[in-house]
Amino acid sequence: MPIALYALTAGAFGIGVTEFVIMGLLLEVSADLHVSLSAAGLLISGYALGVVVGAPLLTILTGRWPRKAVLVGLMVVFTVGNLACALAPDYATLMAARVLTAFAHATFFGVGSVVATGLVPPARKASAIAIMFTGLTVANILGVPFGTWLGQAFGWRATFWAVAGVGVVAVAVIALFVPSDTGAQEEGGSLKADLAVLTRPALLLGLLTTVLSWVGVFAGFTYVAPILTRITGFSEAAVSPILLVFGGGLVVGNLLGGRLADRRLVPTIFGSLLALSLVLGLMTFAIHDRIAAVIAIALFGAAAFATVAPLQMWVLAKAQGAGQSLASSFNIAAFNLGNAIGAWLGGAVIDHGPGLAAIPWVAGLVPLAAVAVAYASIRIEARAGTVPAPAG
Repeated sequence: MPIALYALTAGAFGIGVTEFVIMGLLLEVSADLHVSLSAAGLLISGYALGVVVGAPLLTILTGRWPRKAVLVGLMVVFTVGNLACALAPDYATLMAARVLTAFAHATFFGVGSVVATGLVPPARKASAIAIMFTGLTVANILGVPFGTWLGQAFGWRATFWAVAGVGVVAVAVIALFVPSDTGAQEEGGSLKADLAVLTRPALLLGLLTTVLSWVGVFAGFTYVAPILTRITGFSEAAVSPILLVFGGGLVVGNLLGGRLADRRLVPTIFGSLLALSLVLGLMTFAIHDRIAAVIAIALFGAAAFATVAPLQMWVLAKAQGAGQSLASSFNIAAFNLGNAIGAWLGGAVIDHGPGLAAIPWVAGLVPLAAVAVAYASIRIEARAGTVPAPAG
């Protein structure tokens, strides 16, 4: 893989740390800024909202810029946003800074996915996307635990200063190693043509597939810690090492999903979604035994991220021509929308449903809905004569 691809991975790492590290610093932030824990938790929701809003806004505004300039500019926004977080004098300013930082998220991954696929031969496009998204998985394994420790030891602001430093490094490596001939995002097209891509039924169903798949992922992942402590019987101190196992699964699943998608994209879409549903279903039983629970957590991480590169590649394939960067960014927003809905669904199962122990099997039903939507998308394309109809 070309070194430019790993420059994109560096940017993905920084963004991943910023998105998730706040989860480990909620107590410190709430105490320092004199807000409730639930208000501090809204900093996560605010970031997710910034991703969803920033996806169309920044992608459209930068639609005629060279892709390298867009990526460098987005990492500058990311760095400035994290500096603003570190210097925020109050809660409102911190929230605004988080939203500003999130604006760079979807467009970076959306444009970065297009650039990544252009850096490699056609047979390795999904693997290239997986390599870039490895930055997210490594952020979860190394960046978030280190950032949490740093914030707890030296104050939460120290974490954001450190992440801003990562942003400076990412700006430098992208400027140095990403080739400047990656072209404009949508050369020769118009904004009307770009937006028209988003009206294609097959593409919209592809985005819905992404949302549903990650509703299932985050319905389960958000409440992993209480499941492990209250159902399985682990101590709170054991949760972090088990989450490292989950992170290892993320890396393996991410790279495996990319390789399989390079060989046969559509079967990988269906296979990864069905595997995710199956693993979540088995977790219903595994969480009652400590060894089985740890194995299930590792498989859950692998199954979750095995869907990422195939889903991103699938949307790119549906948006061939005008609007590819826009569609790609919307798919990143779809992942984050799934995150938000999944967290809400898990909470609803606890508060109004069968309870904490039922979260895995409820979460496992949602990827089955994603399978149905994906099948509908393929049938629509088949009727339009763009792909062969699936068997059965």
